[in-house]
Amino acid sequence: MTDRTSIRAVCFDLGETLIDESTEFGAWADWLGVPRHTFSAVLGAVIARGQDHRQVFQYFRPGFDLTAERQKRLDAGNAPSFATRDLYPDARPCLVQLHAAGFLIGIAGNQPAASRGLVQALSLPVDFIATSDDWGVEKPSIEFFHRLVAATGFPPEEVLYVGDRLDNDIAPAHEAGLRTAFIRRGPWGYLFAGTERECRADWRIDSLTELAGLLAVS
Repeated sequence: MTDRTSIRAVCFDLGETLIDESTEFGAWADWLGVPRHTFSAVLGAVIARGQDHRQVFQYFRPGFDLTAERQKRLDAGNAPSFATRDLYPDARPCLVQLHAAGFLIGIAGNQPAASRGLVQALSLPVDFIATSDDWGVEKPSIEFFHRLVAATGFPPEEVLYVGDRLDNDIAPAHEAGLRTAFIRRGPWGYLFAGTERECRADWRIDSLTELAGLLAVS
């Protein structure tokens, strides 16, 4: 059983854990010139097949270069972005409560470096923000979680990682020795809830508001 009293740092994935990515996925559909519901349906099929979700672009435009298209969007004044409205309703209250209780709070996910500034603009109570671009390594690489642990300054068993993906978040974090909480929301969270991989998570939650109780925060 997980010893909740040993946890000193709580780190969060970004997309579909703290941020609802519907706005950004919709923006990509508009950029590609396809109906948003069509883009969402194909994205869901790609995820269900266990493919990298970025493969969705190849169905609409074979040979699609995501890095180049991001730059084109930027040049066109249509940079990928998110704002306060895209935060899940439980995100800020959870971070505020855990930070006030004395936990070190981090946000780290597979994101372009520009996302760090977008997160900073949300004025969330966090101690550090990092992206895969910053570290030069992406989840599910174990090295990503080694970098995460180093950023906290605590041993891995004292770090809790919260994410919506079993493949990218829970399994590799568990292998790296971190404690884990799997949140059931977003396409990955709903599609793969109840699978054998979910059993690797120390905790399974439906809302970030549950974390305070799990960590014995009064």
